[in-house]
Amino acid sequence: MLIYMTPACAEAMRAELRELLYTKRPEMAKTAEWAAGNGDRSENADYHYAKQALRRFDARIRFLSKRLEAAQVIDPVAQLQVAGGRVLFGATVTVDDAGEEKTYSIVGGDETVPGLGVISWVSPLGKALLGKRVGDLVTFVAPMGERELEIVKVEYVPIATGTLPPAEEDDGG
Repeated sequence: MLIYMTPACAEAMRAELRELLYTKRPEMAKTAEWAAGNGDRSENADYHYAKQALRRFDARIRFLSKRLEAAQVIDPVAQLQVAGGRVLFGATVTVDDAGEEKTYSIVGGDETVPGLGVISWVSPLGKALLGKRVGDLVTFVAPMGERELEIVKVEYVPIATGTLPPAEEDDGG
């Protein structure tokens, strides 16, 4: 599976991974060690909480490590050199939507913020926009039905969402 992301997303993931590895996990390991020294572990809430937190941290560390390992980091600004006027990953596209201008930036699945116009390249709209040029009409199926937009402008500028996928909550199992 292709995992594309912008440099901002990759850096945010690296920063979170560093914090987990060098700050949060070591602190929680100390807490678990302290709690284990408080006697019977079967009824020790501090110990169970610390162990559960360590499992969550370890799962998140594995997730981030695998994502970064498989990631292809693409700088939106550098895409301008190969775009040739087409919409590629990292493009910021302005469209005419029934007389209203809207702007969308096309990013990886780990950094989308749809309400702010930061959409995934594999979303219905993202797929419809890819490869198109200014003046093209794009049709895609949205939750409210089929829509048609006209591409007004295509830019390649830095996209700094810094957004990361949320850590999956441990369900206790």
